[in-house]
Amino acid sequence: MKLLASLRKFKLALHWQILIGVLLGILFGIFAHDYIAYTKWAGDLFLRGLKMVVIPLVFSALVMGVSSVGKAADLGRIAGKTFAWYIVTTLLACVLGLVLVNFFKPGLNVALPLHETVTDIAASENSFIDQIVAIVPDNIFQAMADGNMLPVIFFAILFGFFINTAPEKTHKLLGDVFNGIYEVMISMTFLVIRFAPIGLFGVVSNMVGEQAGNTEALATLFGSLGIYAAIIAGGCILHGLLTIPGLFKVLTRKNPFTLMKMMGTALLTAFTTASSAASLPIALQDIQEKAGVSRKIAGFSLPLGNTVNMNGTALFECVTAIFIAQVYGIDLSLGQQVIVILTSLLAAVGSAGIPLAGLVMLAVVLRAVGLPLEGIGLVLVVQQPLDMIRTAVNVWGDMTGAAIVAHSEGEELKF
Repeated sequence: MKLLASLRKFKLALHWQILIGVLLGILFGIFAHDYIAYTKWAGDLFLRGLKMVVIPLVFSALVMGVSSVGKAADLGRIAGKTFAWYIVTTLLACVLGLVLVNFFKPGLNVALPLHETVTDIAASENSFIDQIVAIVPDNIFQAMADGNMLPVIFFAILFGFFINTAPEKTHKLLGDVFNGIYEVMISMTFLVIRFAPIGLFGVVSNMVGEQAGNTEALATLFGSLGIYAAIIAGGCILHGLLTIPGLFKVLTRKNPFTLMKMMGTALLTAFTTASSAASLPIALQDIQEKAGVSRKIAGFSLPLGNTVNMNGTALFECVTAIFIAQVYGIDLSLGQQVIVILTSLLAAVGSAGIPLAGLVMLAVVLRAVGLPLEGIGLVLVVQQPLDMIRTAVNVWGDMTGAAIVAHSEGEELKF
């Protein structure tokens, strides 16, 4: 009886459920490929759910983040330094990912019977100048309806900025409204993510099932995925252990690995839960008590970083978009890859600090360059371990940013 009671209380963590769903999808696709038509609907429904939440989630997160900067001169100065750190480190992560994926080219020579061909994809139809001009929407509601993410992101940043210039009453009202919308969208996103094990089972079983009987194609796919996963993991490790600590050392003249050791509990929490939001309470406490960052700076930088600063996620999105383009046989020009970097940077700004947020934001990047969302199915097998690694890098970037800003404001750090 006690054993039965214990089993009833036992609840498998979401990341283990997702891993089991993906593995079962692989096995189903290999051994029951004749029946994948009966599981495909689950994957389609999951992808539609992601598309349903992505625009209102990004819009509300961006408006809330930008409008939270406030009007005070000191807060504006702190915000400027914080945003500068986030933008520079995220941009460096994107460039690093782009260099690695273009050098190793993991998506080349992967022959898959994909439903969309090069002629179906509009990645190369518009010039670089046309795509820059198109960032400014002529109709924001039409852009939202069409899922055109760059204009939506641009409008959200502009809207959030001008909320700060509005009268106090309007500022507070709109701030509360968008905070409420963001909280509701987070809840809806969690609902979609809750069905990820079933949805990913459907997507993966369909993807693998289409290759059943073609062992050479399957071996090529998983070989390419291994290289792809190694690029993202290696890129995140390089960024987390070289780029960020190097910049930290230059700007503060202090040992970044001492700070890393102090923040070990929060980093481990971020890694094991694949959620930067889950590690936020621990990070806020430790960076004040152990590192000596003031409550003012910690309370502004870390919560904002949960939405704005996603170094590892931006690197993941950049590498994945180029990988999917390579699989589809598309040779993206330098200008189009700049669009990928820009979109990855901006999408990371609107990325929520929840498990699999990178999966939601990847849809933003793929839409921006006209790549099909079906390409997400290619990378789901290695999604969970990569999500854990890049989340730890995201949180590490938040912590170092807060410490750098505190040091620049004349605060004495405890290391």
